[in-house]
Amino acid sequence: MRQGISPGSGYAGPRRWDGRRDDAGHGAGGRVDLKLGHYAKGGIEVIDVQGEIDMYTAPRLRELLIDLVSKGSYQLVVNLDKVGFLDSTGLGVLVGGLKRVRAHDGSLDLVCTQQRILKIFRITGLTEVFGIYETVDQAIAATKGRR
Repeated sequence: MRQGISPGSGYAGPRRWDGRRDDAGHGAGGRVDLKLGHYAKGGIEVIDVQGEIDMYTAPRLRELLIDLVSKGSYQLVVNLDKVGFLDSTGLGVLVGGLKRVRAHDGSLDLVCTQQRILKIFRITGLTEVFGIYETVDQAIAATKGRR
C-alpha cells in the first residue's frame, strides 16, 4: 500500500483533466484503452492506433516507433482515425518519432479525419510539421512522391 493513503480514506485514484478516473481503465489487471497494430504496405510501415493516447498509453506507442526505426523502417504512416483522445504526451511521442525517422532521411505522416484531433494539431502548429491525410492510401502516395 502506498504510504499516506489508507483504506477507506476516500481516495478514488487519479483523475484526468475531464474529471474521469484514470484507474478505471489502467493499472494492475485493468484494461488499457489503446490498441496498436502495424503492417507494411508498398514498402511503408503503417501503424494503426485505436483508443486513447495519453500519459499512460503513449509509452507503448513510443516503444513501437523506436522498435520499427531500429529495424530499419524509416517511412511511417500513423493512422489516428480511431483515436478518441490525444494529450500532450501523445503529441510528444509523435514528434519524437518524427525526429527519429528524419535522422535517417525518413518521414512520419499521419492519417486523421476527426476534427477534435485535427484541432489539437492546428492549435499546436503541428499541421506545419506533419503531413496529415484523410486515408492511408493518400499518405502512402505522398510518401512515395517524396522519395
